[in-house]
Amino acid sequence: MTTGVLLVNLGTPDAPTVPAVKRYLKEFLTDKRVIDLPYVSRHLLVRGLIVPRRAKESTKAYAHIWTDEGSPLLVHSKKIQVLLQKELGGEFVVALGMRYQNPSLHSALEQLKGLSKIVIIPLFPQYASATTGSVHEKVFDLLSSWQTIPELRFVNSYPTDPLMIAAFAQRAQTFDLNSYDKIVMSFHGLPEQYLKNAHPLCLSTGCCQHRLGCYRAQCFQTAHALAKALKLNQEQYCVAFQSRLGKSPWIQPYTSDVLKKFKNSIVFCPSFIADCLETLYEIKIEYGQTLVPSLNDHPLWIQALAQMARHVDQSRELSR
Repeated sequence: MTTGVLLVNLGTPDAPTVPAVKRYLKEFLTDKRVIDLPYVSRHLLVRGLIVPRRAKESTKAYAHIWTDEGSPLLVHSKKIQVLLQKELGGEFVVALGMRYQNPSLHSALEQLKGLSKIVIIPLFPQYASATTGSVHEKVFDLLSSWQTIPELRFVNSYPTDPLMIAAFAQRAQTFDLNSYDKIVMSFHGLPEQYLKNAHPLCLSTGCCQHRLGCYRAQCFQTAHALAKALKLNQEQYCVAFQSRLGKSPWIQPYTSDVLKKFKNSIVFCPSFIADCLETLYEIKIEYGQTLVPSLNDHPLWIQALAQMARHVDQSRELSR
């Protein structure tokens, strides 16, 4: 019996042009899981203030990293899809969808229509409502119109997946890590309030960094696992959070502040499985730092995804 595998990444504009970037930003930022405001307030803020102010600047940033093949995030995601399909073989059908813009989640699910079971793998190692949670919600929304809804299995998060960690570690082999003052593990940030909405005691005195389902906790889990694989001591590396938007407090420390303190740094971005605007532009160009390439199409990463798909599928069979 054939199993569908739906890979989902965040998304990217269709082109490095102002109209395309505006379409992307509007769809992305009006998601209620991304900006947690009432509908009218959210749309007024995004359409009336954020997008008009950010569109030209974002377009220039995308133009800096755009390749002949297109957006790096989409290029790498397509390669992952092809390689995972080859790894899994004919018993699986692998489709790729973006949460925002193209290829759409709708088009990806249509490729899997008629299959009795689908494994959904969001390409975000750490769970956050604004990423994985949004994917789950959108998938359910799209499937609600199907006459026959297949059996679904969601891979919720995998912050310490051994093969993924090993792939990140291998990416660092071309660098002499001991020659840097600090190894910075930079994760995408979130507003502090989002963490508190999920766990009221989050960030308070005695906050547990191992709380189940906490994005910040999972980022630290990834960092510690990667540090162990690289045989780093606690003084050699630190965790930081990037891509802050707006004036409200986000998870700290901010990557921008850390990089000002440690001029001779090398940066991992373990919340991004493919190089994209946040890695290629924000870290390399805007901050001018040495960047360890992301997983992209690393063979161990493909094996990690294959194991996730097979494990979920095998778990179903064993439960019969």
